[in-house]
Formats: sequence, structure tokens, C-alpha cells
Amino acid sequence: GGGVIGRYCDQPQMFPGVAHFHTVRVAQPAGMYYTTDFLKQLCDLWEMRGSGLTNMHGATGDIVLLGTTTPQLEEFYFELTHKLNNDLGGSGSNLRTPASCLGDSRCEWACYDAQELCYQMTQEYQDELHRPAFPYKFKFKFDGCPNGCVASIARSDMSFIGTWRDDIRIDQEAVAAYIGGEIQPNGGAHAGKDWGAFDIQKEVIDLCPTECMWLEDGKLKINNRECTRCMHCLNVRPRALRIDNDRGLSILVGAKAPILDGAQMGSLLVHFIKVEEPYDEIKEIIEAIWEWWMEEAKNRERLGELIKRQGLAKAIAAVGLTPVPQHVMETRHNPYIFWKEEDVEGGWDRDIAEYRKHHQR
Repeated sequence: GGGVIGRYCDQPQMFPGVAHFHTVRVAQPAGMYYTTDFLKQLCDLWEMRGSGLTNMHGATGDIVLLGTTTPQLEEFYFELTHKLNNDLGGSGSNLRTPASCLGDSRCEWACYDAQELCYQMTQEYQDELHRPAFPYKFKFKFDGCPNGCVASIARSDMSFIGTWRDDIRIDQEAVAAYIGGEIQPNGGAHAGKDWGAFDIQKEVIDLCPTECMWLEDGKLKINNRECTRCMHCLNVRPRALRIDNDRGLSILVGAKAPILDGAQMGSLLVHFIKVEEPYDEIKEIIEAIWEWWMEEAKNRERLGELIKRQGLAKAIAAVGLTPVPQHVMETRHNPYIFWKEEDVEGGWDRDIAEYRKHHQR
């Protein structure tokens, strides 16, 4: 099952102390908030049942406990679940332990409650966490806003990134205060050095990736239709610009670190969805992607590699979505269009002579 990675020494007679040295992954709390009481109990338990060595945290987010023997695994698991009210994380070809940013608990930019959604998906998919049945590993990560503090766009097979779909709110008086030097940019993070006067043109407007901002009669203007939510302008002037109140998340798929085809960033699947309990819409998308991936993927093929092999259009079709312009990453190199028979009037068996009446050579 998931959660325990077996480690065995090749020469147990020579090194009996490390004949077994299994690693145990334990699910971290959402946002990695701990009480000192929980940490003390966990360390005491691992001191008794294992080596006492810990790693806070693994790349996926788990509490990683390093080194124990096979007879201690069941003992440790019983006490972890019954006394500490916690559970194992994921390992192997299964859903890995979901991870989230601090979300609403600390961050003013959070567009949805990332910790709550992470917790609910962890509870919902315990079977997928503990019983490996996938072609390869699968990771969820939840970023509350496009700043991406858990780097979900680069590190997860399915990333949930908070976003908004209306206009950025502008406080023109605060904009003028930033320009006039009354308010420090970047929340004062760059104070203490002689950076010179704040230059809104050079430090914000010229750095906008879509060039959707400009000054007009001393007021800041934004073409919100061109905004890609890069967050730079909001981070530099948090008191002047605020995200909109019509908030939700985008779902991206296919990110991974280098194994077969090298590193891949996530591709946009759902450009906007509201985050509302009981999260049925989100669960339907997750399960549709899993069904397609489990049916089509080769052994040890990540979701991103399957998408690269078969195309993003197959993933979009698998979840029953209609393609939108946001799905286009780059101009295609192949000029040919392949139609489905149901999209062609009359199907493949149409009368060619009748067709030629209206489409002369």
C-alpha cells in the first residue's frame, strides 16, 4: 500500500543495524500548520517505533520519517491513526498526498479556500492514496492565487490555481501615493537600500507581459481582457490594486519533473470554475481525467506524458469540455485539421457529386 517505502540493506549480516530502514510518509496538515503538542507526540512515537530521524517535509509535502523495521510498521500505523488522529501519505503509483498553500488563513490574495479544498479532496480520495492502482504517481496541489506558493503549475499532475474573472479594482489615490513616494512599493520589502524613486512606468507598466496597462492623465488604466493574472502589478502595489470579488480557480494538468520527456509545465484544462461545496464539479473533472489516464496511459507514464503523446484535445474531450481560446498554447505546426464524423454534415458517406455542386474545384 501507499505510505511506506521499503528500504533494505544489501549486506544485512555486515550491517544488522540497518538491515531494514523503511521510510514512512505521513500526511501533513493543510498549509503545514502544527501544534507543538502534535509535533511532540509524533517525535516521541517515531523515537519509540523508528530511528527518530525526520524530514520536514518531502518534495510533495509529506512529513517524512526515516528508518524503521518491518515489525514496527503496523505498531506505528495503529498509534498514528488511533492516538494522533492522522494518516499515512501516498507513495507508489497512486494519488500522492495533496498539498496546499496557506490560502485564506494568511494571504490577502487567496481566491478560494485552498486549505479547505485540499483537506476535502484528501478525505474524498483516501482509497486512491492508500491503494496504488494508477499507471504512475499522480499529484494534486492547491495554489490560492496565481503567485503559486506551492508551485503547482510546475510540480503537479493536476493543479488548482485561484483566479478571478472580472476587473482588477483600482484605488487611484493609492496609485498617486505610490508614484509620489508616500507609499513604499512591494509592501516595503525592498526598503533599506538606495533603489531611487519608484518609477511606475519602468517597474510596473513596462514589465506587464501583455502590455495591458498604461497611465492616462495621471490615472492607471488596465485592459482587463488582456490580463493574464501574472500578479506582478498587484504585488508591487498591494494598496492600489485588488483582485476582483468574482473568484474561483483554474485547473491545469500535466506538470512534472524530469523523468522520461523532461520537465513540463501544466496545460490549462478548465479556465474558470467556482469553488463551492460539495465540490461536485471539481470531483467530476478529476475522476474523468483519471478514467482516461488509466485507460490510455502506458506503465509509468505520467499524465503530462500521455497528453504530450496523444494531445491536449484528448484530455479536453475526456472531461467533456468544449475547446476555448485559452487552451491554445502556441500556433500549431501541423496545418491539417482532422474532423470527427459527427462534426461533418452527412458524415463520411455523403454524395460527392452533390458536394461538388457547391464546392467547385
